[in-house]
Amino acid sequence: MNITALIRPNILALKPYSSARDEYTGAEALFLDANENPFGQWNRYPDPYQKQLKQKIAALKNLDANALFLGNGSDEIIDLSYRIFCEPGKDKAICLGPTYGMYEVAAQINNVTLIQVPLDAAFDIDLPALEEYWERTDIKLMFLCSPNNPSGNILSEERISTILDRFKGIVIIDEAYIDFSGTLSRATQIGNYPKLVVVQTLSKAWGMAALRIGLAWMSPELLQYYNKVKPPYNISAANQQLALSILEQGNFEQEIKLLKTEQAWLSRELSAITQIKKVYPSSANFILLEVEDAPALYDQLSAHKIVVRNRHGIIPNTLRITVGSPGQNKQLIQTLKTIFHA
Repeated sequence: MNITALIRPNILALKPYSSARDEYTGAEALFLDANENPFGQWNRYPDPYQKQLKQKIAALKNLDANALFLGNGSDEIIDLSYRIFCEPGKDKAICLGPTYGMYEVAAQINNVTLIQVPLDAAFDIDLPALEEYWERTDIKLMFLCSPNNPSGNILSEERISTILDRFKGIVIIDEAYIDFSGTLSRATQIGNYPKLVVVQTLSKAWGMAALRIGLAWMSPELLQYYNKVKPPYNISAANQQLALSILEQGNFEQEIKLLKTEQAWLSRELSAITQIKKVYPSSANFILLEVEDAPALYDQLSAHKIVVRNRHGIIPNTLRITVGSPGQNKQLIQTLKTIFHA
């Protein structure tokens, strides 16, 4: 199946909105074209394609800026994917769970049936469970999260390759936590897989959750449709400028190294607490743990003003704990010891 056959017919026929900044691309001029207020610091519309920010991100990641789409958070990218490829009430998508909940929410918003295929006991891809879906032409998208949220593990590279070779639709690999994993991003392989979209974010390792900037690496053929469907000014000028400033001044390698060291320390300390039944290995900046009664422990931690994520609803009796600063991690461990020995 070629790329065009995967696109919704109305998207193929869509004439996108042409903004004032699409029609004039020069840097400096007397701008009387966009009905902007001539006064103020933030009076002008932003670059709709975030060219300067894309160049900076691509240089840091040693990838091609022409293969990069920026969204208002990765959630916008997920939503756009449904809108580009899935005919509401007709087409379907697949996700492998338990995993990030927005794949399901965005599917419901777009009236797309989401087939949820369970991961295996190790939270890895169960290829035999996918066998019945390889030839289905009504399944347009498959979401893979690696490292997976909330389990924290990296999905098998060999099994991902099998999916890329056999699945007929678009494969979206969500790499929100890739910078903590020490593994190579699949974004380096988009030239080999024209139906691959690799989603990343500036929210996690890069420390810009408040700026809402999601990244998606893809072939130029796919990129044209994301640019066609997105709102014209989906990332504000303020956020673009702040992100550029942080990227130029940031101390990311040292921060990531510290967080990985703290994650290892926190895993050891949690494993030493006998009331914690299991600490799952993680390649992300969080740790999933199993306890006797997760909702009760969540409430007890909340009473001590420590907020973690209760994942009992999707994996029984589990909590997901984000790796904090050294002081925060020590406070967590001490509080857990106090709770369990009360």
